[in-house]
Amino acid sequence: MPLTTEKIQEEIDQVVGRSRKPCVADRTQMPYTDAVVHEIQRFITLVPLGVPRAVTKDTSFRDYIIPKGTTIYPILASVLYDSKEFPNPHEFNPEHFLNKDGSFRKSNFFMPFSAGKRICPGEGLARMEIFLFLATILQNFTLKSVVNPQELSITPTLSGISNVPPDFQLCAFPR
Repeated sequence: MPLTTEKIQEEIDQVVGRSRKPCVADRTQMPYTDAVVHEIQRFITLVPLGVPRAVTKDTSFRDYIIPKGTTIYPILASVLYDSKEFPNPHEFNPEHFLNKDGSFRKSNFFMPFSAGKRICPGEGLARMEIFLFLATILQNFTLKSVVNPQELSITPTLSGISNVPPDFQLCAFPR
């Protein structure tokens, strides 16, 4: 993760500099930082199970017929960890969201806020806030773990409808 932080800080320095705060318009010029934001959301799978839905008509899915009215539970984690779309899905890798030339790559498999008509209405705002939060913190600070990063467990402390990540202690050093 230190290399990831360094790359983000390098991108911040090139696009934003130190004299102003990151803004919404910077996001399109910062593909690596945007890719990290997406990869964090994919990797942690905060909400692995989507809101229950009812099938509105008889539906054929992978040689099965799902009758109209059947309640289904979308398992978002199965899409966010699909190895065909995200090679080595259990490894944190921002390149899952980058083209070979380093530009940002959208993925139809990115659905941490659910999918379809009932997608979270705050998705755009949340993604922008996460981008601004991360960029502003890393513009001003270098973060270091108080313990060896290899000793940290990323296994959620609680899992079910949502995953609760474990607590971590960090030191923030001014840049």
